[in-house]
Amino acid sequence: MGSVSVKEWVQNVIKPEEIEKYLNNGKDFLDENFINETLFKKQKPDKSEVREIMTKSLELQRLEPEETAALLNCNDEELWQEMYTAGLQIKQKVYGRRIVTFAPLYVSNYCVNNCVYCGFRHENQDIHRHSLNTEELQEEIKALVSKGHKRLIMVYGEHPKSDVHYIADTLQTAYSTKVDNGEIRRVNVNAAPLCVDDLKLLQEVGIGTYQVFQETYHHQTYQNLHSRGPLKRDYLWRLYSLHRCIEAGVDDVGLGALFGLYNWKFEIMGLLLHTIDLENKFGGVGPHTISFPRLQPAVNTPWINDSPYLIDDDTFKKLVTAIRLSVPYTGMIITAREKAEIRDDVVKVGCTQLDADANIGVGSYSKHTLDVSKQQFILGDNRSLDEAIRALANMGFITSFCTAGYRCGRTGDYFMDIAKKGKVHHLCMPNAILTFKEYLLDYASNETKKVGQTLIDMELESLPNESIKQTVREMLARIEAGERDLFL
Repeated sequence: MGSVSVKEWVQNVIKPEEIEKYLNNGKDFLDENFINETLFKKQKPDKSEVREIMTKSLELQRLEPEETAALLNCNDEELWQEMYTAGLQIKQKVYGRRIVTFAPLYVSNYCVNNCVYCGFRHENQDIHRHSLNTEELQEEIKALVSKGHKRLIMVYGEHPKSDVHYIADTLQTAYSTKVDNGEIRRVNVNAAPLCVDDLKLLQEVGIGTYQVFQETYHHQTYQNLHSRGPLKRDYLWRLYSLHRCIEAGVDDVGLGALFGLYNWKFEIMGLLLHTIDLENKFGGVGPHTISFPRLQPAVNTPWINDSPYLIDDDTFKKLVTAIRLSVPYTGMIITAREKAEIRDDVVKVGCTQLDADANIGVGSYSKHTLDVSKQQFILGDNRSLDEAIRALANMGFITSFCTAGYRCGRTGDYFMDIAKKGKVHHLCMPNAILTFKEYLLDYASNETKKVGQTLIDMELESLPNESIKQTVREMLARIEAGERDLFL
């Protein structure tokens, strides 16, 4: 597609009327003065206040901004240790000892934008550009399925080569590609903001969660970092992208901020205000997941090294914990941007999902290569899926490949209702056991099979009543006999 056609495409993407309807008296929900004043007011919280806030979180109630600000300003390491413990307790209360695993699949890295921190920015001449055709995508899917993956998040740059029709076609290809006993059962999408009509098309195809990360909620920083992006520069089009998703019927949405672009406390407050505005406008339905990627090195992207807002590992653990306590019922994703030891530590303060065996080079799974010239950034955790699952099992977490909830309509307000009541694991733990058994039989190493079967036996005995235990035992026997994709 020539440059003129790209320009024409860009001119028709943003629809102001799909922003204005969600503004509050003409203003967006991100009130910077309110955030700064609240953080200032809660500079020195006392121990009793912090513990009262933890108690509220443990009751699965979303925190108010003043309460989150108090947590963020806590300087007492003893209290942070208590918060780490509370974070895991909250996660177990809502989701059980399950960790959902998925693979990121980068489908196209063409992009019209010039985000200064991104390896895929339009002006970066050191990135090898490519969009997967149908045959190439099938090979990528086969490579992932052959390792045991059942869930994907498919990632696209913002460009006419990856418009909504391309996204829809690639989703259909992902769902239709089978390998022996394996197939992809859930495809989430991380892509640019879309209009309502485009999102309705993806809903018809069967999209899972739609992720759009605001990157930074700070208005001026956002403008500074995206000033040369013809579409990304529009803060409000991006800010209200997930409102449009829910309007279009895509009711599982994922928030995120890229930590390292601006002050981490401000960004967490931004994520909370985003959550509150979604819940206020859509009957209590907020984000299905919140992500918290940290800025990582990328090919020919020197700006990253100069950011004054980079955060250390200890601060990273604190920010993840603060998110868990602030929105106790939401899913939380920690990605392979982080090193293995960081993930193994931070997953224990309340994360619910992680990617494994990640390769973010376009077309790289089927070629078994790690080509940084095709990657948006450099990954920190290169463990195989089997290694990651074994590490989780050794920590007492069962890996779930379950997608039954989505196929049974347990999304949006239904999911939020059971999450806020702490009942997700009642539905999902039996299915986690079943899908984990599939993985052990079809893909696992002998070492992982051994620790995995021990974990299944333990979780089976922990199920709430004998009727469910018996049903799961019968289904496990059917899986051992060759059946697949059984769920409650």
